[in-house]
Amino acid sequence: MFEYFPGNYVWNLGVVAALNSGGMIDEVDRACRPIRDLAARGSDVGTREFMDSWRAVADRLERQAAESEKAGHPRTAGQEYFRASVYVAQAERMQSAKDAGRNAEYRRSVDLLLKSCALIEPATTKVAVPYEDTTLPGYFHNAATDGRPAPVLILWNGLDSTKEMMVGSGIHRELAARGISTLMVDCPGSGEALRLQGLTARIDTEVWAAACVDWLETRDDVRGDRIGLAGWSLGGYYAPRAAAFEKRLALCVAWGANHDWGAVQKRRLDREGENPVPHYWDHVLWVWGQPDVDTFIDFAADIRLDGVVEQITVPFLVAHGESDRQIPVAYAHRSYEQAVNSPKRELRIFTAEEGATEHIGLDHLPYVAGFVADWVSDTFAGLDEGHLA
Repeated sequence: MFEYFPGNYVWNLGVVAALNSGGMIDEVDRACRPIRDLAARGSDVGTREFMDSWRAVADRLERQAAESEKAGHPRTAGQEYFRASVYVAQAERMQSAKDAGRNAEYRRSVDLLLKSCALIEPATTKVAVPYEDTTLPGYFHNAATDGRPAPVLILWNGLDSTKEMMVGSGIHRELAARGISTLMVDCPGSGEALRLQGLTARIDTEVWAAACVDWLETRDDVRGDRIGLAGWSLGGYYAPRAAAFEKRLALCVAWGANHDWGAVQKRRLDREGENPVPHYWDHVLWVWGQPDVDTFIDFAADIRLDGVVEQITVPFLVAHGESDRQIPVAYAHRSYEQAVNSPKRELRIFTAEEGATEHIGLDHLPYVAGFVADWVSDTFAGLDEGHLA
């Protein structure tokens, strides 16, 4: 993995995520250079300066975008708004859950992305999926261009990512090129659902899946019998759990195998493995709505897939990096080995030689996105041909 800040895994993860989500190396360098010395003091120190430095680059880009738009150059403006959104989103992700200013930064990342989509990607629209007495915020990218309903993949994020980062990954464009629409959702505990609506995560993620499927089934541009679900990072727990119990789903992808996330938390208490974000325990308690670490650790013991993946009865892909420093690769093997009732189960381990070997393949994200899109496309085709019944 490219390590701009030697020895600071958490900050490097943000840099690599930005570069593999549409960022430009010159702009990322401009954002990082003023804070290089701070990185040596640890991931929790200097996160506000991180925000300030990355925001300055986004500010310049937003000014340029406004000038481009005024000059009648919508494509250039859309690209500039998009990169500004990427930088704000990655810097906001680094802030403490207790930082009162982070919600304003998050809103800005959303507004910038919506400006970009309006100018250069109108097929991506912001949507609200009814959920209990509120909604789950999302983006729907419509690939149904010929008047016929299209298959669709629901994509969920993890502990610290957002639906804006899903758009940045470009996975929806890869799927659309294969005739598949995408619903990118901030599930409870993430993104807008957490920040602006106060929705915290829960163990029974099939409830979220049911809400997404219910909403998709109301659309005449979606094939109700070809709705798949993928989740990256902690979504590697969320998605398999949902697919085990929401039987309307046609396939499932664990993009990072979080088979026993509760055990991972105990490892992190013992300082084994890397954390994904600064101010880690504050973030975890925020996501799950738990009052303190001891209570959370007891609660987290049930965030596991033993006895669950055996109930997945649809095609199931487990994709994992061989050198994932957050989640042990052994968990990928466990999820695959236990999915004995899947009619098509596949384990794909990305190696250091080929790249995409870090957590969810962030070191080579387009490579993993392409593989996932191919697998989903091939699997939908196999279902249509009756090979996977």
